[in-house]
Amino acid sequence: MNNKDKKIPISPKIKDTENYLKKRLGIGVSFDLGFREIVLLKRKIQIYYVTGLCDSIIIQDLIKELVNLNDHESNSKKLPEIIENRLLHQQVNQAKTMDEAVDQMLSGLIVVFVDGEDYAFIVDVRNYPGRTPEEPDTERVVRGSRDGYTENIIENTALTRRRIRDARLRNEMLKVGERSKTDVCLSYIQDVADEGLIHLIKERIEAIEIDGISMADKTIDEFIINRKWIPYPLVRYTERPDVAANHLLEGHVLITVDTSPSVIILPTTFFHHLQHAEEYRQTPAIGTFVRWIRFFAVFASMYLLPLWLLFVMEPELLPKELAFIGPNEDGNISIPVQIVMAMVGIEFLRMAAIHTPNPLSTSMGLIAAVLIGQIAIDVGMFSPEVILYVSISAIGSYVTPSYELSISNKIVNILFVIITGMFGLYGFIGLFLVHLIVLASLKSLKTPYLWPFMPFNAKAMLHTIVRIPMPFTNSRPSIVHPKNNYRQPSKK
Repeated sequence: MNNKDKKIPISPKIKDTENYLKKRLGIGVSFDLGFREIVLLKRKIQIYYVTGLCDSIIIQDLIKELVNLNDHESNSKKLPEIIENRLLHQQVNQAKTMDEAVDQMLSGLIVVFVDGEDYAFIVDVRNYPGRTPEEPDTERVVRGSRDGYTENIIENTALTRRRIRDARLRNEMLKVGERSKTDVCLSYIQDVADEGLIHLIKERIEAIEIDGISMADKTIDEFIINRKWIPYPLVRYTERPDVAANHLLEGHVLITVDTSPSVIILPTTFFHHLQHAEEYRQTPAIGTFVRWIRFFAVFASMYLLPLWLLFVMEPELLPKELAFIGPNEDGNISIPVQIVMAMVGIEFLRMAAIHTPNPLSTSMGLIAAVLIGQIAIDVGMFSPEVILYVSISAIGSYVTPSYELSISNKIVNILFVIITGMFGLYGFIGLFLVHLIVLASLKSLKTPYLWPFMPFNAKAMLHTIVRIPMPFTNSRPSIVHPKNNYRQPSKK
């Protein structure tokens, strides 16, 4: 579509409108485009809609109400005003251009054209197909809400609004994609979120030039964040409305994309990806304990294997009390190769589990663990210690709340194993420093990725390590530059 199409006004001649829509949309060719013409007070009225995105019962009621005008009205000069009053729906607007009318129609709204008028009525009766809200598989909690975002953007914003009934909560709707015209909602609390952050995100969304975003939120993510080939996630995804609402109250901005059950949270740091709703559904002591265990598991998923390999290659680094670390027997394959092969094998199992029906996934796991693993040890391909430490590392990656972060850590883990296997202690230390420098140099929308560790913020670091009781959490994170820093009224 070019700019010329966008400026085409709605013609007062309804026949011209009909011909335009037949040519542009394929009315009469595409079976899912509904069209109905009726005559009211000797003037033609045309109704257009998408059958799969509108509630058919509401459409029938609207047509019935309009047809009854012939029996109760006689003033044809005021027909447009009468029709607008008889469109019994809570949201009725007017469109002045054909592009606007077409966009609204393809979004699931009804468009009503009146012969002799240069505008159209837009009735919002969209009813997107989709599933009911249910708890996300990747963010389950023992105690807490069981609802989650769905593929319906209207439903998703309602789930967030239900938790923040503040008049200052804003949900700005944008459209992305020249052909897909996907709805993208920008959510923030007006007197909390930083105006510069809101403007920056909105500016980058509006600058997106692409025909369609069939991959929804991931495409938006890649346009907004210029990460190039860095694997680490610079935005956070969540399917839990309570998590999204909590970040809004902190001063973050949400991006909701239609057809995606995930919401993007901006900006985020490395430690945001280590948070989980379970920590806030338990007492502060239990939440802190769970957080520490999770931190340990995440760092084990990155550094356990290369450290063990380092001690195997250079046992003199170990104290006498830990001299038992290392394989008792040398296998037929070198230890670094065994580790890489085992890690790749676990990735095979993970990907196979995703594509395996649930009734068969248990059987596949038993086959992999009992048969393949044990036989590989018996034939001397793998050392038992390799299987043990690779399994612990894999469990640590599964403990990581963020799926994107866990995959990134696996890539780093494999790189550590390879470099340590080639260069020993110097390779491990060198790669560790490079890894730390890369993470410290990353920024998510001008936000340091390792904050509050680098740059160091003692108070924020305490909140990161310890789950502070909510009555003592009376300030918002300074990294998002909130307008209103205090979450609770100050005591007088």
